Amino acid sequence: MIFGIVGICVLLAVLAFLVPRLSQHPERGTQRTLGAGSRAGGKAPGILGRILSKPFRSSSKAVGRSGSAGRRARGRMPF
Repeated sequence: MIFGIVGICVLLAVLAFLVPRLSQHPERGTQRTLGAGSRAGGKAPGILGRILSKPFRSSSKAVGRSGSAGRRARGRMPF
């Protein structure tokens, strides 16, 4: 699962750098999927729910950061 998230982050960063407008839809879809996993894991009782939902929350943050970093880098290009 870790390699999958890293691959998605790299893919979104490259996509955001090359075509910033077209990268927003895949980023939102990925975050929506990870949000569903986080909500499903959060339904477990007590501390177990927090433990099960945390990997999905942190992965969603990473996906958002990689997409925004690609768009930000594209905006800083001199040409």
